[in-house]
Amino acid sequence: MTTIGLGGTPRGPEFVLAPERVPVSAADPGRPARRWPLYLATGLVIVGVSATAGGAAGHLAGRDDAGAAVAMPPAAGGVPADLVAAAGRALPGVLSVRVRNGGGSGFVFDARGHIVTNHHVVAGGGPVSVVGADGRRLSAEVVGSDPGSDIAVLRVPARALSPLDLADPRTTRVGEPVLAVGSPLGLSGTVTAGIVSALDRQVRLGGATRQSAVQTDASINPGNSGGPLVNARGEVIGVNTAIATLEGGGNIGIGFAVPIERARQVATDIIGRG
Repeated sequence: MTTIGLGGTPRGPEFVLAPERVPVSAADPGRPARRWPLYLATGLVIVGVSATAGGAAGHLAGRDDAGAAVAMPPAAGGVPADLVAAAGRALPGVLSVRVRNGGGSGFVFDARGHIVTNHHVVAGGGPVSVVGADGRRLSAEVVGSDPGSDIAVLRVPARALSPLDLADPRTTRVGEPVLAVGSPLGLSGTVTAGIVSALDRQVRLGGATRQSAVQTDASINPGNSGGPLVNARGEVIGVNTAIATLEGGGNIGIGFAVPIERARQVATDIIGRG
């Protein structure tokens, strides 16, 4: 099933968690068990922004047999709880990404004007532009894209951009507070809070091969795709890529991000080739 959002059909890879049979209720033994699949849509539907899509999807994910990573002790010195300060550090480096028929989010990767977003955000082709926290709109060039990891790199003129710090992946812990920053439903500069729900969650996020993802309960909605998931220090720990929904439902607190170590490697390779 394709999840439909406000304004049209979502774009990007669809992730389906293999359905599990719900046991027959003892109170109603004659009622057949019902299957409740989870659907993951990384669609981008922008309210009030030019619509639609390129590259709608359809990658089935196999059953997630890998469990959540075991929670580890906090990093040395602890993790700051000041998410207000983290939002203040992250927001200047987060942009709305706008394409002909849709859009998403992205963040400044370096001082040379490179911006990281999702492949499925720009897969439809056509002109791309970005809008910064200060409201400036800049034309963007697609430097390159990697469908397998769902990472793409854009380039804009380097005009006092604010690159975000990238986290050391070894310091990320299950249970630590995080922020998802981006433009859900076209609402730029939106911040939602949650925790790291799991690490190394094995899912298919754009390719045929399972890959590890950071799972979070921070609210992620269409338009957040390509935006950063940041820790309480304002460091990027992942690139928001997908959400899980029950059939016919919306965000249910299960989102996935490409881990920053993979996103950094892919982005660096794309920049090196471009």
